[in-house]
Amino acid sequence: MTLLAHGADTLTRDALAVLQPGFEGTTAPAWLLRQVGEGLTAVGLFGRNITSPGQLAALTAQLRAERDDVLVAIDEEGGDVTRLEVRGGSSFPGNLALGAVDDTALTRDVARELGRRLAECGVNLNWAPSADVNSNPDNPVIGVRSFGADTRLAARHTAAYVEGLQAAGVAACTKHFPGHGDTNVDSHHALPRIDADLDTLAARELVPFKAAIAAGTKAVMSAHILVPALDPTRPATLSPQILTGLLRKELGYEGLIVTDGMEMNAIAGTYGIERGSVLAIAAGADAICVGGGLADEATVLRLRDALVAAVREGALPAERLADAAARVRELASWTRQARAAAAPGAPQEGSAPGIGLAAARRALVITGTAGPVTAPYVATLAPVANIAVGDETPWGLAAELAALVPGTASGVFPEGATAADVLAAAGERTVVMVVRDAHRHPWMAAALEELVEARPETVVVEMGVPRAEPRGALHIATHGASRVCGRAAAELIAGI
Repeated sequence: MTLLAHGADTLTRDALAVLQPGFEGTTAPAWLLRQVGEGLTAVGLFGRNITSPGQLAALTAQLRAERDDVLVAIDEEGGDVTRLEVRGGSSFPGNLALGAVDDTALTRDVARELGRRLAECGVNLNWAPSADVNSNPDNPVIGVRSFGADTRLAARHTAAYVEGLQAAGVAACTKHFPGHGDTNVDSHHALPRIDADLDTLAARELVPFKAAIAAGTKAVMSAHILVPALDPTRPATLSPQILTGLLRKELGYEGLIVTDGMEMNAIAGTYGIERGSVLAIAAGADAICVGGGLADEATVLRLRDALVAAVREGALPAERLADAAARVRELASWTRQARAAAAPGAPQEGSAPGIGLAAARRALVITGTAGPVTAPYVATLAPVANIAVGDETPWGLAAELAALVPGTASGVFPEGATAADVLAAAGERTVVMVVRDAHRHPWMAAALEELVEARPETVVVEMGVPRAEPRGALHIATHGASRVCGRAAAELIAGI
C-alpha cells in the first residue's frame, strides 16, 4: 500500500469514527455492519429499534460481533423520554421528579439501576442526563427533563446521575451545553436564542455542567442554541468559542463532545447537515449525532465524504479530525473496560428493580383531599408532544387507575377541547382531569378552570411542570408523565 493510499484510508476511517448514525429495524442491517467493519465506531438507537430487552441484547451482540468496542448509544433519560420502554412507558421517573424529591442518593441509585438495565442489553453510552436549568417556565422542549429551576439543585443531581450511570459501566453524556433551559423555542423546529449576559450564564447555566465535569462525565452534548454573549453568529454546536474556548479551555473538559441531532431544523434548516457536521468538528466537537430522522447508509456516506473533502480542501485540519476520532476510540475503549468491571448481571447494592416506582411515589406533591373515588372518568387533555418525547410512548394514568378501580372509564381530549366536551363524555361520574404543562396551554387551562367550577369534586393530576395554581378537591403533581408516575398517582386516588 502506498503512503498516499494509507493516508486516504486513515482519513476515511477517522471520518467514519466520528459519526453516530441511526438505522431502521430491530436487527443490524448489512450496510451498518459493513460500515462498522470499515471504521464506524458508534451507532445510535431509537425507539424504532427496540421491542424487548432480549431483542435489544441480540442486536447489540450483532454489532459487537463486528467490533467488540463499538459504542452503542441511546437517548434514555427515563421519565418522559424513553427508548428502552417506548411502547409501555418508563419504569423510572424523570429528572423533575427526582429533583422534587431532592435526595441525591436516590438519584444516584435510580441512575445506576437504569444504567444496569442498559448495560445488560449491551448499551454503553447514554445521551443523558439533561443538566439544563429550566429557568423559563414556557420552555417547550426541556420542562420535566430538567431537575428543576434551581441551579444548585440541578447541579447536585446532575453529578449524582452521572456517578450512578457510570457506576453501571455506561458512559453518561451530559446535555445540552451550554444550557437549553432559558428558551421558548424547540431546536427541533428552529434555532433558539438565549440573551442572558455572561454573569448570568456563569451563575446559572454553566454550574450543572461544572458539576458533571467534576463528577467525571465521559461525554457532553452540545446544544443547537444561539448565545450571543458567547458567540453572536454561530450556535453552540458550531462555535469554536463555546466548544473549544469555553468547554475545553475555561472549564477544562477533556472528554468526548457529542453534537445534538444534526438533522434537527436548528442546524439542518440553516447550515445543512453536511456543512454543519464539518463546522461542528472544526469547532471542537468529536462526534456527530445523526439518525433520529436520517437513518440510512447514504447519509453516513454523505457525511463521511463531506468530512474527507473538507480536510482535502483545507477547510478542516486533518489533526482536528484525527483528534476527534481518537477521543471516540478512547471512550469506546473505556466502555469495554467498564463493562467488564461493572459486571451488570444483577442489581447492585442500594438499587432494586422497584426503585423507579418508589421514587415516583416520593415525588408526588398533594394539595387537598378527596373521598373514595368509585367508577371515575379519566379525562386526559393531551397537548402535542415535543419531538424529544415523541407521541408513540403512552402517558397518563387511565390504564393504571382502571387496573385499581373497577368501572373506570376514560377519554383523550386533543388540543382545543373544552370543559363541555369532558362533561358530555363523563356524565355523572367523578372526573379525574389529567393535564400536562397546563400553564403553557391556554385551551387546557381554560377547560380545567371551567370544569372545576362546574364540578368542585374534580381530581386534578398535573403530569408536567406544576406552575399553575392547584385546583380541584384533590390536586396531584407527579412531576412527570412516565408510567410509574401515573401508577403512583393512581394508587393515591384509589386509596392504596
